[in-house]
Parts: sequence; structure tokens; C-alpha cells
Amino acid sequence: MEDTDIIQLYWARDEGAIAATDEKYGTLCRSLSHNILASREDAEECVNDTWHRAWNTMPPQRPASLRAYLVRLVRNLSIDRWRARKSQKRGEGLEALVLELEDCVPAVPSAEEETEARELSRTIDRWLDGLPREDRVLFVRRYWYGQRLDELSGQLGWSPNRVSQRLLRLRTGLKRYLEREGVVL
Repeated sequence: MEDTDIIQLYWARDEGAIAATDEKYGTLCRSLSHNILASREDAEECVNDTWHRAWNTMPPQRPASLRAYLVRLVRNLSIDRWRARKSQKRGEGLEALVLELEDCVPAVPSAEEETEARELSRTIDRWLDGLPREDRVLFVRRYWYGQRLDELSGQLGWSPNRVSQRLLRLRTGLKRYLEREGVVL
């Protein structure tokens, strides 16, 4: 089923929208959530919460890209759940990703700096646009989708060390680019 048809089901308040969404995007959303949470049960709950959130937000929202909309919902819900777990105990998965990026991407400490966060996002997008496709895909898979190094190395046919070294070079390049653009790290 096409995304526009699925969105129309949401707008018509047809419960078939959830089944169609799960059929088309369930695997992607579960994988993303699991990469962040490292727990199948928590990932399943986040995916169910994603379907619920999509139901409650369409209408009034009509996303231009249903895939991007759902990925953003499940990612945010998974990060919120990870933070809640982390407050109880030291987290897994996402913590390693945050630690890898902390030297080259500044933290956004408060909601008041939302404008700066949007500008940072645009700056990172420009940096990503200037990368070769292979590097861009590697960076996004690691730091947006949270894929593990062993998964990436298997998909690319590279050794884990090669993937790790490429990611280090990308992070170094991002840090230099942000500094040249005047972003305070």
C-alpha cells in the first residue's frame, strides 16, 4: 500500500491504517528501536506507542514522508525510554553512540536554544550532503539508526576495524567542519 493511501486511512479514522503501517514499516521501526534500547520487549512497546502516537497526530498532521515521520516518532520514543532506563541504571546502546559523538557535536542544553539546534542541524545536513554517498550512508546508519559496528561491517563487507576507522575519520571531519562554520564545541 502506498504511503498516501495509509495516511488517508488515518485521516478517515480507519483502524486498518495501523495494520498497514505495521506491515510496511514495522520491521524498520522495531529494528531502530532495538538498536537504541537493546531490548526486544522495550522496542516492541515503543513501536506500539509509535502507532498510537501516529493515530493521535494524524489528523491534523499530514506528513510529506510517512517513513520519516514514523522513524522520528519511534526514535524519539525509544530515546525517551532509554533516558528513563538510564536514570535507573547505566544504559546500553545509545550511550556508546553519544560518547562517540560528544567530541564533535555540542550538546543543546535547553529549549531556549532551539534555534541554535536547528542551525546546527542544517550545518550537519550541509556536511552530510558534501560526503560521498557511502560515507553518508555509513554515518546515518550508525548515528541516526544506531546500527552496531558488527552489523555495519557485515553489510559493507568490511572488517569492524575498517568501519571503526572510517567512522573516526568522519567524526573528525565533522568536528573540523563545525569549527570552520563557527559552531562552538
